[in-house]
Amino acid sequence: MAATGQEEDDIDHYEVLCLPSGEEGAALTIEQIEKAYRTQSRQRHPDKRPDDPNATADFQRLSSSYKLLRDESLRRQFDARLRGRREAAARAAASGVKRRKAVSDLEERERAAAAGQPANPEELAKREMKQKAADIERELKEFQNAKKAAASGAAATSASGDKKGGASQDGVRTDKGKILKVSWDGSADSYTAAKLEELFQKFGKVEDIVIKTRKSRSKGSAIVVMDTKEAAVLAIQNHFSLFPLNVAPVQESGGLPARSTQTYESRTSNIDGTGFSDLEASVFRKLQEAQKRKQCG
Repeated sequence: MAATGQEEDDIDHYEVLCLPSGEEGAALTIEQIEKAYRTQSRQRHPDKRPDDPNATADFQRLSSSYKLLRDESLRRQFDARLRGRREAAARAAASGVKRRKAVSDLEERERAAAAGQPANPEELAKREMKQKAADIERELKEFQNAKKAAASGAAATSASGDKKGGASQDGVRTDKGKILKVSWDGSADSYTAAKLEELFQKFGKVEDIVIKTRKSRSKGSAIVVMDTKEAAVLAIQNHFSLFPLNVAPVQESGGLPARSTQTYESRTSNIDGTGFSDLEASVFRKLQEAQKRKQCG
């Protein structure tokens, strides 16, 4: 039975002769096609398959495919149809991949929106950068406020100092009672001022936080100033709830001499972005010097 026009268009004549198709088939010589036809005609002749009801139709198709491939003009037309068929299949496959990816991306965005998370790593990175910028801006404002407060506090301390050394009667001792030294394993970037404030404010109002910047990546430290002594004591008593932070009080002393106050005023009145660590370091040195004077006295 002869094949219909649609069936004829769907036939790959190279495959009928058991030859490679596509670009490889188009490169075959007439001699190679004839050799393949002779081999297949011997194997698929109806006399060799008396019990196969499709043997005659199969042999007729073999013969018609061979005749088409032997005709140079018909073969070029057939090769062009094959190329068009392959290109259409490739476009359909690519379109299918794009559709599946679009659906997958849409589902991912919907899940991320429902979970309150960014849809992809790029959006996550942008959100983290915005958060870091907000943290830096907040810490800068806190630092500027601390600088102003330190300058005005140093002037007040100098004005109310006693005759022996110029230290305040009770301001230094009270301030030191509210100061906590905090340290942790890891770089200074492991904790921001905002994060420390969040952790310590459960014990009371946090007045100020200064994070020391270090070159070492193995240790970070900061000074946390609570609003009251009671809040500082409560934080020390419950330090285990702040693990892995190490929390320690600043030792009480008999007050700081005028020289220390002047040094502090000089440094705080001239600090800038790069002097941030000098402020915190000077606080540590002041406290250590005061403790030494107390022990020697």
